[in-house]
Amino acid sequence: QVQLVESGGGLVQAGGSLRLSCAASGRTSLMYGMGWFRQAPGKEREFVAGIRRSNGTTNYADSVKGRFTISRYNAKNTLYLQMNSLKPEDTAVYYCAVDRNYGTRIRTTPYDYDYWGQGTQVTVSS
Repeated sequence: QVQLVESGGGLVQAGGSLRLSCAASGRTSLMYGMGWFRQAPGKEREFVAGIRRSNGTTNYADSVKGRFTISRYNAKNTLYLQMNSLKPEDTAVYYCAVDRNYGTRIRTTPYDYDYWGQGTQVTVSS
């Protein structure tokens, strides 16, 4: 089992920045891939960004490319999401997740991920 705890969400004005963190514990050796997803009210959970431990490869949703940066600090089993130039449409609950699949491809659908945090609310005002 892997336990994930997100933090760093909050209320920010459009154009502002936030940095989300996700602290992992438990069987962290299973964390071959990690990702950030988000879910806005009335919408499905969607992929935001992902990273593979094997080669550090990253992938982003088109809607956040150039504004968000995913990174991980392996020594502390922590995942980050730096979010810049935030827009009202970025408002959602943000979740971090772990993919136990031993591969190099970053998967982008929620059902491919095995462990989830409880989520942190990000609200961007216009």
